[in-house]
Amino acid sequence: MTAGVEPTGVEPTGTERPELRRKVGSAIRWSAVNSLVQRFSQVGVGVLLARLIAPEQFGVFAVALVVLNIVMSVSEMGVSVALVRTERPVEDLAPTVTTLSIASGALLALLCVLGAPWFAQAMDTPQATGVIQLMSLSLVIAGASAVPGALLQREFRQDHKFVADTSAFVVGTAVVVVLALMGFGAWSLAWSRIATNLVAAVVMFAYTPRRYRPGFDAGEARGLLAFGLPLAGASLLVFGVLNVDYILVGSVLGTVPLGFYLLAFNLANWPVGAFSQPVRSVSLAAFSQVRDDPELFTRTFARALRLLALVTVPACVLLAALADPLVRTVYGDRWAPAAQALALLVLLGALRVALELGYDYLASAGRSRAILVIHLVWLVALVPLLALGAHLDGIRGVALAQSVVVLVVIVPAYLIAFRPYGLRARALGAAVARPVVGGVVMVLVATGAQWLVDGALWRLLVGGAAASLAYAAVVFPLRHEVLGLLRRSGA
Repeated sequence: MTAGVEPTGVEPTGTERPELRRKVGSAIRWSAVNSLVQRFSQVGVGVLLARLIAPEQFGVFAVALVVLNIVMSVSEMGVSVALVRTERPVEDLAPTVTTLSIASGALLALLCVLGAPWFAQAMDTPQATGVIQLMSLSLVIAGASAVPGALLQREFRQDHKFVADTSAFVVGTAVVVVLALMGFGAWSLAWSRIATNLVAAVVMFAYTPRRYRPGFDAGEARGLLAFGLPLAGASLLVFGVLNVDYILVGSVLGTVPLGFYLLAFNLANWPVGAFSQPVRSVSLAAFSQVRDDPELFTRTFARALRLLALVTVPACVLLAALADPLVRTVYGDRWAPAAQALALLVLLGALRVALELGYDYLASAGRSRAILVIHLVWLVALVPLLALGAHLDGIRGVALAQSVVVLVVIVPAYLIAFRPYGLRARALGAAVARPVVGGVVMVLVATGAQWLVDGALWRLLVGGAAASLAYAAVVFPLRHEVLGLLRRSGA
């Protein structure tokens, strides 16, 4: 994450720490540029598609996306993470990782093709069958490109990842817009996903200096699976947590509310993608390289959490407080029901930014089983509350259930898992105190603007500007947290 980028009160020692700081700083900057470019571009394309494709077609795509996301989480059984964190020569593990990744991706793709009719029928969306089968090709692509992707992450080559993602986005956008204009609906989104994944994989292979052919060592495989399977199980639970709401909304409320919910969920996760992903792209590798220094390990996490809070809180508050004028102005009045869920889902998005940082912290420490248990508890607690929320208050009730479970159950669970490393709730609370206070001030200012200004567009512009200025005034003393990172391009 921000490990080694900013001073943490414990200066790096030895000859490797300055080099690590330089690599991490460069990687975060490239990843931030990549993420922001992708997110702003996706918002623009999303607005266009929302006007070209009906909510019902978005609902069909959402059903297929549920299947893909859940299965993708275990497509390479977590073994590629071992390449990122290992201290051993990569060539010892890479051939076996390649074999396991390709084999699991192909097998899961076959299962998706065979099981698509059953799942689509269970979701009361039989027209999603073919879309699911098409999108299963992404699993094969993901398995084949798992090793190149892990090697780029290990070497902090987010500049190469930027080229891969940008190339993929350009091609994928061209595909989806052309097909949407031709009236392909959900199929245009599915073909775009395949094109995007394929182009990204090709570029990552081009940037990987050394190719690793499939091979197999039984001893290495046992070690890889012992570490990777709990992480894969946790990833499966993560995607179960993030997708079980789609299943319940689709089965209980129908395809059209599912389309509204998908739009709201994607908007609420904008801060996660824009701010969390750049940090996560280097966090596992960076944490793994400082985990032998317990004090630096824990203080780096607290500093990274504060840096994330500084940029995440204002984005989340603006999305929540201005949900209705934002949706009406950008997407049109027919998408207005999505605002009901958006305001509540934003809280979930903000908390996910912090929880994903904690996930990488525990993974770098080798606590894969703790991660698995936390996400099992999360899923068990979530399902009944989601069903209750859907029946009582539609998509808004589903969104509320998500946030309640995270606040009441999952945040305390992570704090318990942090205890052996000296991370305490008081220290973490102090790290994010000023951004949180700034967020509260933003809510008050934005809410006041809603009462004083008429018209969706003016409420959006005036409320957003006034709330942003208020936040900047509160967090101004912490400006060096962000500016220091930007200045260290050559450090």
